[in-house]
Amino acid sequence: MSLYDNPVTVLPEQRCWELVRTQELGRLVTHVGDVVDVFPVNYAVDDEGIIFRTAPGTKLLELTVNADVIFEVDDHTDTEAWSVIMRGRATALESEADIERAENTGLRPWIPTLKRVFVRIEPTRISGRGFRRDPEPERTGVAEY
Repeated sequence: MSLYDNPVTVLPEQRCWELVRTQELGRLVTHVGDVVDVFPVNYAVDDEGIIFRTAPGTKLLELTVNADVIFEVDDHTDTEAWSVIMRGRATALESEADIERAENTGLRPWIPTLKRVFVRIEPTRISGRGFRRDPEPERTGVAEY
């Protein structure tokens, strides 16, 4: 590998969505005052939004105080990796039509707890990076310029 080769690729938004649709687990980042929390959530993609389920507790309380969130999904193999970051707003679904639509995504809790609240993240900004995984460059010897 040459120092001129770039092992990082910027992913177009369409590719970000394709990759996010291949996974089921992401990380929700909330921010209230001085507190930043990260919650793993299983999710489904609905059009160009993210749906997850939750129960009353810290996560739902924080979303009520500040709906601005970050949602991150990634994956890797031995030769490549990728990461997608979505910035947006999270809203608990209230209308019967929205809840019915969310139920039709097939999203189910991973653990045996009741999670009756559906939340939708509407991304306002999406960015993604692809990474080529190669051995670390040689640290000694003549450096290429």
